[in-house]
Amino acid sequence: MKKATMIMDKDFTIGRIDKRIYGSFIEHLGRAVYGGIYEPDHPTADKNGFRQDVIDMVRKLNVPVVRYPGGNFVSGFNWEDSVGPRDQRPKRLDLAWFTTETNEVGLHEFVDWAKAANTQVMYAVNLGSRNPDDARNVVEYANHKGGSYWSDMRIKNGAKDPFDIKLWCLGNEMDGPWQMGQKTAYEYGRTANEAAKMMKWVDPTIELVACGSSSHEMPTYGAWEYEMLSQCYENVDYVSLHRYYGNQTNQTADFLARSMDLDDFIMEVISICDAVAAKKHQKRKLNLSFDEWNVWYHSNEQDKEVWKQEKWGRALPLLEDVYNFEDALLCGSMLITFLRHADRVKVACLAQLVNVIAPIMTRNGGGVWAQTIYWPLMHASAYGRGTALRPLISSPVYDCSDYEKVPLVDATATLADDGSVTIFAVNRDMQEDILLDADLRAFGDLRIAEHIVLHHDDVKAVNTEANPDNVSPKAGNGGTLDGGKLEIKLPSLSWNVIRLVK
Repeated sequence: MKKATMIMDKDFTIGRIDKRIYGSFIEHLGRAVYGGIYEPDHPTADKNGFRQDVIDMVRKLNVPVVRYPGGNFVSGFNWEDSVGPRDQRPKRLDLAWFTTETNEVGLHEFVDWAKAANTQVMYAVNLGSRNPDDARNVVEYANHKGGSYWSDMRIKNGAKDPFDIKLWCLGNEMDGPWQMGQKTAYEYGRTANEAAKMMKWVDPTIELVACGSSSHEMPTYGAWEYEMLSQCYENVDYVSLHRYYGNQTNQTADFLARSMDLDDFIMEVISICDAVAAKKHQKRKLNLSFDEWNVWYHSNEQDKEVWKQEKWGRALPLLEDVYNFEDALLCGSMLITFLRHADRVKVACLAQLVNVIAPIMTRNGGGVWAQTIYWPLMHASAYGRGTALRPLISSPVYDCSDYEKVPLVDATATLADDGSVTIFAVNRDMQEDILLDADLRAFGDLRIAEHIVLHHDDVKAVNTEANPDNVSPKAGNGGTLDGGKLEIKLPSLSWNVIRLVK
């Protein structure tokens, strides 16, 4: 049997883990809102029209923050349309997704949903078709106690207490030609800087995310970040990164190595942030918000057919990727990569949460079930808290089309405040189990509390409403921990969570 080794010490750390790296995203897109979180005629709907079965699934994920309301949608969104009496809210054509937005669910409703789901709102402002004045107005509406035009309007609309939204996105993917109000790096940087100043003057306690380039493949990438941050570095707190992966060539080994590209991407953006800081003589480090990440490619052809058949409809079934087992493995490796960069990656949002490229799927009027990618996020959010460790790992390797020497075992570890240690590991080997030897002597007396394994013999296996547990976690075969030396088997092609407690 192949072997991999891991050596850890409690003093070899990366940094504190910000719980917001386990966030997610709800956009007014497809059935994410209407038919996803909101379906007033559903048997489980509460008095506000929200599906309780969906809320229960979200609570189990324990997502600390949810980005809202977009996404591409936000670049043409008038936030004022989403407040006030529902029967007076306008219906608008959404040019981002060629649908009609009814505004049945708006700011107040989403804040109520977030409370019910035990999460916080990460709100995006429109810097595409609108301007900094609109951005500061929505901060006043949401966060100011009262006694001003917009805060008094919130009170009149039924919310006496401020929403106290702490995390705000300054637009979305503003270098993309598909974006309403596309801007150059200089134009966006200047706009973001002025919006940031005004928003923080209204509420100095908020944090702001500036738009990085919309894609690593964009011709603007790199130069965009440098120029944009040169204009607004002093007034923002994070720069956003977006990354999606697909397996169009149907090569599992290549696909599972994509997290190495993710690691390179993060390091590049950190380097650019630090270069701008050096140019500006800034000692403050800018952190990263990876506020869109996932696998996305399964539904591309289906979406073209939906638009052919129906345009400008409400809640069209768009971006409904059906995730398979190999997708879950890559998502696990992406979460491991975020933990490896916990000193700088402070926010990450799996895009998205319900129905739209999502871990949770629903049927209108019917059931709800977990897709394969649900499980790594749930496990990481539950057990990947505290401090990210910097283990020394030695693993057998393989070569693929994009990378050489890809580790067959992709792993990291975390140290909780109670002294427990959790190892997260993906075995990329398609044929063989691998024995992991881990040196834990620095952590004192530990015992194996649990070994969770996600594995399926078919990499294309999926979950459905009729068979929701087809790809689901099981207990591992155990291992041994003697004198601080752990030996445990990682099954071929598997996501593993090894919990070690005092």
